Amino acid sequence: MDYIIREKYISKIKPFINKPVLKILTGMRRVGKSSLLHIIKDEILKDVADENKIYINFEATNLLSINNVNSLLEYLKPLLEDVKGKVYFFFDEIQVIDGWEEVISDLKHNRDYDIFLTSSNKKLISNLSEKYVEFEIQPFTFSEFKKAFENMELSKENLFYKFIQLGGLPFLKYFDLDETPSFEYLNDIYNTVLVKDVLQYNNIRDVDLFNHIFSYILTNIGQSFSASSIKTYLKNKNKNISVDTILNYLEYCNIAFLIKKVPRYDITSKKTLKVDEKYYLTDHGFRQATGFPIAKDIEKVLENIVYIELISRGYEVKVGKVKDKEINFIAKKEKDLSYYQILYKIRDEKIRERIFETYNSITDNFPKYVLSMDHSNFSQDGVIHKNIIDFLLEDEGVK
Repeated sequence: MDYIIREKYISKIKPFINKPVLKILTGMRRVGKSSLLHIIKDEILKDVADENKIYINFEATNLLSINNVNSLLEYLKPLLEDVKGKVYFFFDEIQVIDGWEEVISDLKHNRDYDIFLTSSNKKLISNLSEKYVEFEIQPFTFSEFKKAFENMELSKENLFYKFIQLGGLPFLKYFDLDETPSFEYLNDIYNTVLVKDVLQYNNIRDVDLFNHIFSYILTNIGQSFSASSIKTYLKNKNKNISVDTILNYLEYCNIAFLIKKVPRYDITSKKTLKVDEKYYLTDHGFRQATGFPIAKDIEKVLENIVYIELISRGYEVKVGKVKDKEINFIAKKEKDLSYYQILYKIRDEKIRERIFETYNSITDNFPKYVLSMDHSNFSQDGVIHKNIIDFLLEDEGVK
């Protein structure tokens, strides 16, 4: 298969190859974890003999009988019988194996090895005693999306509007930006993630109630809300559910990497707030594919895109609160900190004053940005205005 080399992940993983730690690639289904395993196996380790590289996809239909420690060890035994030297194991979606940690321990004590794992469930590493390093894989950022479709000969603006519509799941490159098969694919993946990684994994029986809750999340992407507000919304639809159950459902979606919970941070008191977090989708394409309008909610989608961009660049991201105003994002990486306000377009002076004056109460000297689709430069009073497309293309050096 023609894999896109995602250098920002490869460069992070490379230093840990042949080191005595588990390499764990996490993230939502279909964000490209398996492709990265194959790139490591076939490209980076191309000089290693094939028999010394063992790849297993535990969700492959011909391997469904491998579902526990004993069946996995039995499967591996003939593969390892005559192999000499270090063995590289690539275990894809290993969370389906009950007690998989025992297998790792067994391999560790019986041979020279290097192990790479993937999982679409955060619980994989919650109680892990082995030394490990985690790499959370995100969908394509816009610069990666642009690279994937560089043969389409579209302007970066037209390509960005396609990105807004379709999102960044890597497999979309095979549909050549055709909306009908792309949305069909997105719907299939969306339903697979919901069914396999949320409903089935957590034994949720009331699917209709869960769908109402998730529909509320999709509607309110980028807005602060609480479990109590969801409870009130459902009560108005004659559906009763406890706040605790709502919180559990939200956490199940978070654990499956379907949504991202973003805490709010009070800039004045320098405290992280414990209420009214915001939620964003790991891939904004799900929202459009399930029938939510783009034009009406364009700023929500742009916020979602910038959030995923920032965490893909390695930032810890929070929503900022300053007095009675909100900063869309505070992004921090080591000593680097920056602020971001996102909007669609600065249509008039009133909008410009409103969006820029939010920064008046922040007195530090860290960079403060306003991102919009405008091409004119509205920078003022030390606040930097950038076109959002140009900002998104900075990270990979793509222009």
